[in-house]
Amino acid sequence: MDINTAPWRPGSFTKNFSWGGEGNGLKQLHEIIRLGFDNKIEDVPRSLFRERVASANRPDYIPLNFFLFNRAAGGVDHLIVDELVYQAITSDHSDRFDKLAIFAFNLSLVGVWKGAADYQRRPALWAHHYVSRRIANDLKWQVRAFSADDIENFVSQDKRYAAKTARKLATNLAYLYRIGHLADFATAHVERWWVDALFLTLDRVIEDRRIDSIMTTEEQFRGLLDQFGFSRIAGPRSLEKELAIGHLVRLYSECGGRDRFSEEFVRERSVLRIPDLQWFAANDQRPQGAVHPTNPRILKSIPRACAFLAKYAGFSVIDAEEMANFDPIEFLRRHTATSLERLRKAGIEPTMTAEELMKITRDR
Repeated sequence: MDINTAPWRPGSFTKNFSWGGEGNGLKQLHEIIRLGFDNKIEDVPRSLFRERVASANRPDYIPLNFFLFNRAAGGVDHLIVDELVYQAITSDHSDRFDKLAIFAFNLSLVGVWKGAADYQRRPALWAHHYVSRRIANDLKWQVRAFSADDIENFVSQDKRYAAKTARKLATNLAYLYRIGHLADFATAHVERWWVDALFLTLDRVIEDRRIDSIMTTEEQFRGLLDQFGFSRIAGPRSLEKELAIGHLVRLYSECGGRDRFSEEFVRERSVLRIPDLQWFAANDQRPQGAVHPTNPRILKSIPRACAFLAKYAGFSVIDAEEMANFDPIEFLRRHTATSLERLRKAGIEPTMTAEELMKITRDR
């Protein structure tokens, strides 16, 4: 599907999902994901997901058709585990989840299922283009509130919008962006939701290409992030983010892509890396943190089994407790002290004094 020419159809988005008060954020989505997946990191049949959600008297069309990823397996429609599902199941509801979910909505890659129309594969292209063209390009992310009037004007003036009215879509989208904290995307720094969003983009792009029987190699990952607009809808670009992308793509590759959720796969990959590795089943299955020593803001929660592999991508690993109370400054201090001690033990000493170094710096 060419997203530059495909029609924009609002579909069921104009219906009321009853998100609740603004202070709740996207908590309803967080709870529905947990309920539908039964709190398990396993792909689930779409019909079973719907049965579980129906038991709680909650509507399911918005999560199914706009936020989650659908694909057939063995002739049965499934919802897959990706980064959004992983974060919902392994972490409590938070602003970080809300931002990741809003990013998933704007990415607008939800796969296919029986009975779905072609346009439903990219169901919210109107939102994708509103963010990438209006918010990112025109306004340079300088926005603190989202106006339904501005959204309505943007959508209704585009010939691709295929609906009689845009008002209901505009009011619903403006509200969703407020409770999902889209305005907080406007930072040049790397944040944890942004790190998760990069993994989510690769999860979905690779699965979307599989639908068309297109295989993806690790060498294509960075180019696909650009092709599918990751940096255009994930906040303003910066050098810090560009450098982080390279590190995170390596981490994603090392952990096996979406196979990072399969302990069996990670175990086999780890043993190949470390032939004499004595594998063990840890009692604590909470995610661990992978931190890149060049920038401690590059912090990614990963399945515990992936800790053996993260180190091969140049990351340090921290446990769940440290990740919950992570202090980037303290991490840098300890990392620097460890590096200096390693140099000392290796007999490597400076060849000039601090005063001599300062003189060279001043002279230049």
